[in-house]
Amino acid sequence: MIRLSSLPSQTLPSRRQPARRRPALALVSQSLLSGLLLISGCRAETLPPPAAPEAPETSVPAQPVSALHWPVARPAPLNTAEPVLLVALAARLGFAAEGREAAADPLVLRASSGLLTLVDGDGQRFQSPRLSLYWRLEPLAAPLQIRRRVLSPFASYESAEEAARAWGAQGVEATIARPREWEVWAAPEAADPPGRSATLVERQESGRLVLELRRAEGTVTLRGPIRILAPEGLVWGEGIYGGPFLLQPDAYGSWSLVEQVPLERYLEGVVPHEIGAGSPAAALEAQAILARTWALRNRQRFQVDGYHLCADTQCQVYSDPRAAGTSVRNAIAASREQLLAAGGQPIHAVYHASNGGIAAGFDEVWQGAPLPYLRAFADGPAGFVSRYPLPLKPPALSALLKAGAPLPWGADHSLFRWQRTLTAAQLSSALGNGAGNLGTPTRLRVLARGPSGRVLALEIGGTGGTRVLRLDAIRRTLRQLPSTLFEVTPAGPGRWLVRGGGFGHGAGLSQAGAIDLARRGWSSDRILQHYYRGTELVPLRSLGEAL
Repeated sequence: MIRLSSLPSQTLPSRRQPARRRPALALVSQSLLSGLLLISGCRAETLPPPAAPEAPETSVPAQPVSALHWPVARPAPLNTAEPVLLVALAARLGFAAEGREAAADPLVLRASSGLLTLVDGDGQRFQSPRLSLYWRLEPLAAPLQIRRRVLSPFASYESAEEAARAWGAQGVEATIARPREWEVWAAPEAADPPGRSATLVERQESGRLVLELRRAEGTVTLRGPIRILAPEGLVWGEGIYGGPFLLQPDAYGSWSLVEQVPLERYLEGVVPHEIGAGSPAAALEAQAILARTWALRNRQRFQVDGYHLCADTQCQVYSDPRAAGTSVRNAIAASREQLLAAGGQPIHAVYHASNGGIAAGFDEVWQGAPLPYLRAFADGPAGFVSRYPLPLKPPALSALLKAGAPLPWGADHSLFRWQRTLTAAQLSSALGNGAGNLGTPTRLRVLARGPSGRVLALEIGGTGGTRVLRLDAIRRTLRQLPSTLFEVTPAGPGRWLVRGGGFGHGAGLSQAGAIDLARRGWSSDRILQHYYRGTELVPLRSLGEAL
């Protein structure tokens, strides 16, 4: 669970901040928790075993236990001497796509070679090259009453974090979670934060999903967390991962497959998949520093589920570490344990593919206060910068999107300039249930732009009303658009032409720009100072013994 007292503002907070008192309804009775197991610094708590045989008719039924969510323990603090991240290779495992009523297909785990060793929370141990684990709903000794106030959905963790701070300013302890989209949870009695309306969610759970191993000798129920060792690697998806691994319950009643991966090995699975293994050395080093910084600054993202980070674009893309060739490993080694910091703490080291020539400020992308090291600026040589002073107004934006030389850094990216056609049918489909009483879309209009020229508010007008998309919700909703650096012109009834530049949110390092600058002879340090002004490189151990 993420406590508001520990949510970062511009930088990570001190670990010595006082903890807030946890609301009573956010606690599950300790008498109902069992199976406590300590594995490599990560505790996991399990709900009680099945109810005892049927009691006499005069017995009193077990009273429900109230909680915000299924109980999950936080990961232990990271040791800065040898940080080990808990990264979910897969989340929300166990239920079929149609919902909680049906269990998913068996979970198949396979060793790259040799044997897998499985040890469950009761100490049961099994070995095989391939394990098929089956799902089953197991009755609880007492029903679990889930009750919480929910703010949702949010297009990003950053926007959810800002909403959590708004609740925290009222003295409400808030939890950030991602059951599907990002949400913020609080106790059911919590008052709504200013300008927001929370929904009360209530449901009662009578069983919890467990895993079984079916053998000729009989079926064995496995208690979480389940530890998996794969000395030669575990095959997952199209990759092979070193582990060790944990199968553990999450806050939603499902399970996660989590890899316990040392920080520097984690970078081998991030750097080549984020910027490309063939990038110049200085760009690879810059990416390694940013990936390391981002991971530590954002390690709280999935505390509610008992791990640190995911493996997809809601975190950093973490995939098969075998893609890290010699050049990537050399870049990681050359930048070993280096972080980008401001005020002695890791910065929010966001990055993206291409900024289209104009970097975005933090507050042009996400809700929240500006960050001094993430400001809008023209990203190119002196002639380009002088031609496009900020704030960039619509006439200058039009010229930028059509202009030739002088070109900004990274102009050879495939999405440096792009165009898309949006139709009324596409807009309706993208809005889905969020369309409300919009009706058939008839108008698409930019309401506000930021200093970089990016769209801050986009109005969709219809036959029955209007809908306004803001900041990160624009791209999250209209996924056809590579960036928010664009202009819109009508292209006929129910059709609009969108011309734009860049790929991604536009804040922080442009990977295309970094590759271009590295080819021009810039060092990784100079590249980082260019994109994150006023920051400094510091050794990881300067942060203290634990994070």
